[in-house]
Amino acid sequence: MHQKTALITGASRGIGRAIARQLASEGIHLILTCLNTITELKAFGAELETSFGISCRTCICDMGDFQSVQNLFESIEHLDIVVNNAGISHIGLLQDMTPEEWHHLMATNLDSCFYTSKFAIPLMLKNSSGRILNISSVWGNVGASMETAYSASKGAINSFTKALAKELAPSNIQVNALACGIIDTDMNRCFSEDDLEALIQEIPACRLGKPEEAALMASRILSAPEYMTGQIITMDGGWI
Repeated sequence: MHQKTALITGASRGIGRAIARQLASEGIHLILTCLNTITELKAFGAELETSFGISCRTCICDMGDFQSVQNLFESIEHLDIVVNNAGISHIGLLQDMTPEEWHHLMATNLDSCFYTSKFAIPLMLKNSSGRILNISSVWGNVGASMETAYSASKGAINSFTKALAKELAPSNIQVNALACGIIDTDMNRCFSEDDLEALIQEIPACRLGKPEEAALMASRILSAPEYMTGQIITMDGGWI
């Protein structure tokens, strides 16, 4: 049995970084991407290679740009797993959002899932197996005031996941999504201490989620029985 290879986008921090460490600990070879922090990502990749004896390739790639993703895949010959984690948030009134901000968010969060899937599917079809995991959000399930664009992108990812799962199920390729609540990552550093404390008061688990918990959940989805596909798995401490 060959050693599996996983592509994880946006892997230099937060949930993507935690998933990379989790999969490396399971002996899975990695291809990790980032846009702005390649020095940190290279150091992280070298650490994973030393700690877990896997190979780890690190790349700069704008996942919201088609040509960049096409160039990335030109050097990928085999792929078992794709984790679409690259994402950005935008907080503010929709009426104040510029078209450029809207398109940048949609490209990073949603177009990236299309691009990686488009190129990964032929590689997976060769082996009649594969796993695609899209990192979504509870706001994709219910929507959030002041985060309309982000909610729209994640809601689209949920529908994308369900539809693509139906398309690929006959080929034994599973597509699922992990909809996270508030995870303690850099993305949420935009909130003040008071705002975070107010949010924690709303969460029945009385705390933020840990990136390692999201990573463990991602691992379990990726190793779930093949009959589980097209699912949006929510992990939010009982919040929504």
